[in-house]
Amino acid sequence: MSQSLSRRHFLSLSATTIGGIALSTSMTGCAISSSSTDTLSDIDFSHGVASGDPLKDAVILWTRALPKDNRSNASLAWELSTDKSFTNIIRSGVVLASESRDYTVKVDVQELSPATEYFYRFKGRTQTSTVGRTKTLPVNDPQQIKFVVVSCSNYPAGYFNAYQEAAKTPDLDAVLHLGDYIYEYDAKGYATERAAEIGREFADDNLGELLTLKDYRNRYAIYRTDEGLAALHAAAPFIAVWDDHEVMNDTWSAGGENHNLGEGDFFERRAAAIQAYYEWLPIRPPKGELQPHIYRTFDFGKLLSLHMLDTRVIGRDQQLNYADYMDKQTKQMDTSRFIADLYDDNRSLLGKEQFSWLANSLKDSQAKWQLLGQQVLMGKMHIPAVMLGNLGKQDSAALTKKLTIIKSRLLAGEALTPQEQSLINTVLPYNLDAWDGYPAEREKLYAEAAKLGKKLVVVAGDTHNAWTSQLTDKAGGIVGVEFATPAVTSPGVETYLKLDEQGAMQTAQALTLLIDDLQYCDLRQRGYLALEISESGINANWTFIDNILSTEYQVTNTHTVNYSV
Repeated sequence: MSQSLSRRHFLSLSATTIGGIALSTSMTGCAISSSSTDTLSDIDFSHGVASGDPLKDAVILWTRALPKDNRSNASLAWELSTDKSFTNIIRSGVVLASESRDYTVKVDVQELSPATEYFYRFKGRTQTSTVGRTKTLPVNDPQQIKFVVVSCSNYPAGYFNAYQEAAKTPDLDAVLHLGDYIYEYDAKGYATERAAEIGREFADDNLGELLTLKDYRNRYAIYRTDEGLAALHAAAPFIAVWDDHEVMNDTWSAGGENHNLGEGDFFERRAAAIQAYYEWLPIRPPKGELQPHIYRTFDFGKLLSLHMLDTRVIGRDQQLNYADYMDKQTKQMDTSRFIADLYDDNRSLLGKEQFSWLANSLKDSQAKWQLLGQQVLMGKMHIPAVMLGNLGKQDSAALTKKLTIIKSRLLAGEALTPQEQSLINTVLPYNLDAWDGYPAEREKLYAEAAKLGKKLVVVAGDTHNAWTSQLTDKAGGIVGVEFATPAVTSPGVETYLKLDEQGAMQTAQALTLLIDDLQYCDLRQRGYLALEISESGINANWTFIDNILSTEYQVTNTHTVNYSV
């Protein structure tokens, strides 16, 4: 290589851009010199920094670089160091932020050391971003892996204090974000009742429902101003998947509940949503940024294989709806047609391609733990059918109490009348949007895991409440366990059912009794889940906070489950 080769030419050789992501190898230079900074732009780093999709030798670095002179692009530098003071800068480079990508920048730093903590920052001409911490995956067997699991952060509903608290977790390996990172509703939609009062209104250019690329980009921009979200992104690499609201409510492969007449083409809207997601999240899409594929595996030595799934966009058949099986005149349910449709062997949540990938990933993994990171509850949430049409009604508490008394008597060995047996044994799935709405494919997954001799550990979001369920197949065999994280701010079951604090606690106790596989639930608090995974077992710990209406909060209580096989 000629010694007269300019630094700029050198950087162009050692950092290429593929699909909007700048690739950096170990050829890239070290500290940025003062002369190099003269060519950089004046930049506003108003949306923080982030890292994500760590591998044993690579990680994505992210920021948004808004040029102060409103130009269509901006030149900025990045640095990676082994220490927070940046006395040992091992990698650096210069990249371009363009208006075509909403001024977001992603650098895929490669040829790094495994199981190593790094610190990174970005620079403009005279500006320096906040410092972020990231970490690569281990190759050898780690003694412990520590995750934070989060989902469902609704900006107008409140402040992201759960993120702020989670960011304090020491020695964090990664944050698993299970979706609903943003919500698509307009300024007077879901969970906006107190937005003006608490200072969480949308900007004037983002008051409507999200339909276009500009709409989705602007929504991410306001979410990323939250201090708690910024702190968590800076604390550890994210491994993220979307749920439905990054696109629209109850998204499926060819539509969504919140896509209506007059809102344009569904697939154009979905493409805009996915483009904005790829721009604003530190993700490395496995098939590139032009494809809606986000399912992928991360291996933490032989301790853990993490399989991140997409249960929304790529393969889901449309959700069933109980209302479609009710006779409008007689109000009677066509049970036989419902059961036939529900248990249709061809009905899919993952799609054939993703299911085949997951089966092969489970087969190829040599790790002890198989962790599925996904959106919706996998455990069976079958409640007495008589409760289903009574939820939220004035006499629902009395009915729930009656059913719990009957179930308690049964568990105590008392004989029940045929009518009592029917009341508690005639059950239906509570949520057809979850895996309960796709039971045949769930059984196929359970059978695949059992054939391979592998127990599943599943984490879920979506419901806005905390849950622990034993995972059982149709024969009653135990195939694993599920831990579900509460929402960061989105209202939960307690809001839908109009429960006060005491009512929520009583209902939670009743559900754990009435639902056979449910072992724990909390129906009243916002927070997050933390997992500590070792060879001997998994420690699942829920942290709950007392307030989302301001940035002042306290941890109210925690709950812990220890799991081993």
